[in-house]
Amino acid sequence: MAIGKKTLEEQLEYQKKLNDITNKIHSAKDTNDILLKLQGDLLNFFDADRLTIYVVDTAKREIYSKIKTGDEPIEIRVPISKKSLAGYCAATGKLLNIKDVRNANELQCIDPSLTFDLNWDKKTGYCTKQMLVVPVVYDRYLLGIIQLINKKTGECFNQTDQSAVMDISKVLGIAIFKNQKAAQAAKPGKFQFLISNGILTETDINEAIKRATKTGKSTEAILMSDFKISKEVIGTLLSEYYKTRFVPYDENMVIPGALLKDLKPGFFKTHVFVPVSDEGGNIAVAMENPEYLPARDVIKRVIQKKDLEYCVSTREDIYNMIDHFFVGSGKEIITDSGSIEDILGQLQSEDDDEPDETEGVAEDDRAIVQLINKMIIDGYARKASDIHVEPRPGKKNTVIRFRIDGACQVYQTIPYTFKRAIISRLKIMSELDISERRKPQDGKIRFKKYAPLDIELRVATIPTAGNNEDVVLRILAAGKPLPLEKMGMSDQSHKSFVEMISQPYGIVLVVGPTGSGKTTTLHAAMAHINKPETKIWTAEDPVEITQEGLRQVQVIPKIGFNFATAMRAFLRADPDVIMVGEMRDKETVSMGIEASLTGHLVMSTLHTNSAPETITRLLDMGMDPFNFADALLGVLAQRLVRTLCKDCKEPYHPEKNEFDGLVRAYEGDFNQLGFSYNDDFVLHKPKGCSKCGHTGYAGRTAIHELLVGTDDIKGMVQNRSKVKDLKDQAIKDGMTTLMQEGIRKVCLGLTDFSQVRRVCMQ
Repeated sequence: MAIGKKTLEEQLEYQKKLNDITNKIHSAKDTNDILLKLQGDLLNFFDADRLTIYVVDTAKREIYSKIKTGDEPIEIRVPISKKSLAGYCAATGKLLNIKDVRNANELQCIDPSLTFDLNWDKKTGYCTKQMLVVPVVYDRYLLGIIQLINKKTGECFNQTDQSAVMDISKVLGIAIFKNQKAAQAAKPGKFQFLISNGILTETDINEAIKRATKTGKSTEAILMSDFKISKEVIGTLLSEYYKTRFVPYDENMVIPGALLKDLKPGFFKTHVFVPVSDEGGNIAVAMENPEYLPARDVIKRVIQKKDLEYCVSTREDIYNMIDHFFVGSGKEIITDSGSIEDILGQLQSEDDDEPDETEGVAEDDRAIVQLINKMIIDGYARKASDIHVEPRPGKKNTVIRFRIDGACQVYQTIPYTFKRAIISRLKIMSELDISERRKPQDGKIRFKKYAPLDIELRVATIPTAGNNEDVVLRILAAGKPLPLEKMGMSDQSHKSFVEMISQPYGIVLVVGPTGSGKTTTLHAAMAHINKPETKIWTAEDPVEITQEGLRQVQVIPKIGFNFATAMRAFLRADPDVIMVGEMRDKETVSMGIEASLTGHLVMSTLHTNSAPETITRLLDMGMDPFNFADALLGVLAQRLVRTLCKDCKEPYHPEKNEFDGLVRAYEGDFNQLGFSYNDDFVLHKPKGCSKCGHTGYAGRTAIHELLVGTDDIKGMVQNRSKVKDLKDQAIKDGMTTLMQEGIRKVCLGLTDFSQVRRVCMQ
């Protein structure tokens, strides 16, 4: 009886203490009050040495607690992950009752990745041993963690302790939820930012909300369209309100194909969210309301990953992202290729082991065919010059990049199991040997055979590490020549170049690196002199631009029909002008000089860095300096620089030292440009908007360096003068260097100096 009476008294005492704690929890003013003021009562209740109550920070995917040291409380934060005990409990929702946290075997039995950080114990001299960690949950939503450390008796936490702490966790869950709800209600309105900063009035906000309700649009959309609030401002207010990152729609966004697999666009539009990126396992999801818990539940079910970043975006931007991801920018060109999601959904999943060449998805699989077609179509639609297919070693995803305006951008990532099929399909389309992986191969794709898009692609395969192959596709869109007046030359250079190409005989060279627009310039020159009385033959590889009146020939090196062979044939075909796509070897150069000395105008390209260097390069190839000097009319060197976006470039008044830097880089008479440093002098810098993909740049322009074959230059060629001497003489004759021309266009506001430095050597 005595024992029974004692047990009853203990039960009554337990219930009384529990009720007292429950009342104190419910009477707490807010969550901070709970964290700071209830620790003593709870420690006594559990007879524990230490206690920590964590609250979930969903935006940062952390749990945090506040402890008092002196007069000021300090905040401690722990990531929600399996690397710590509290983080593990938050990540899994599982109760932990550990006898000895220093016992690695006990922790490994729970989870192989679980560890205990001893640094705090070492710093304070404290010895953590027993630990009871319990999740705080309300209506299935994790709201916090209770962590008890060391029973004062030295015993382990028992079943009674577990039951008691679960009771407390239920009460805490209700209290934290109510406090958070109350805090949310008391939180300044979403658009208070606009009112506080004097951008709009409360009346304006109410009117915007009214219009949004009437039209079915979001309030943010109405603010941007009717009240002219920029997306940047909208992004700032949403980011500050929800305490997370703002993700705007960008037409050049990388399509996260693997995250969209087996899902439909209607599903994302219904719930107003979409995954936007997966970087290092951290998946970012764009939401209209990142605090809406039911939507987050759906996201967790669909994207079964722990590391989720809930970002904010406008409803309209999310819809645009969904349309972009599931439809793509090539929909108006071809309609049967499907979306990236649909295509990837058709691909059969593979085993974890990397397939060899005889396994996996076949190169003629319908989904692989559609994937390649869509990649090419989207590349063309986005005005890409090159498409790079880059398989990575091991089980890393294959990356596809587009080169747009001279800069590479990631377009898509494809699961590694499909890389063999993708490469094989491209080889089949290019008529290359699919079994050869040890050496590079070159080929062409006439895409009209596979889709209603009349373009050619030059294909190069290159073996890479890990028994992989990269493929680079150069898009050769058939087009018309540009007028010479629109090539971006200065007035002086344009006048001198026109005089050169109007001569009856001689040689004109256009030089620069790959992709610098040499062929475009040559065709512009030929269009200028293309008259009924003039017979023009061209030898090209491939024929990229077609012109009425030109006799254009495609060379085929594989059968021995190279540039030199074509030129010999042209000389027997009564030409006035001969254009050679590229002077690759001594034989072709010799034939060009011979043709120019026998009464023909010869134009060609060469890969050299500058106009003066071209002369020494040809002499080093073994050209006779006297014949070459007699034939030389001029050399045009050029580069392409990215131009600032016309819609968003920002004018600014530079500091004096920046202006002086331009003057030093110019290395000539800067005053002749007509610019001087004063209060009215402005340069421009990139900003970024939706039209330029938030890069600040849109399109490219050419900068030129024209060396004219004057008598002085020809004399120096005969004497095999050095590059520096040739350059100095050419400048005396009126040549503007690439750097000087670039700085001129910087001062005109067409580009900035960083882009000029990228392509010009000082």
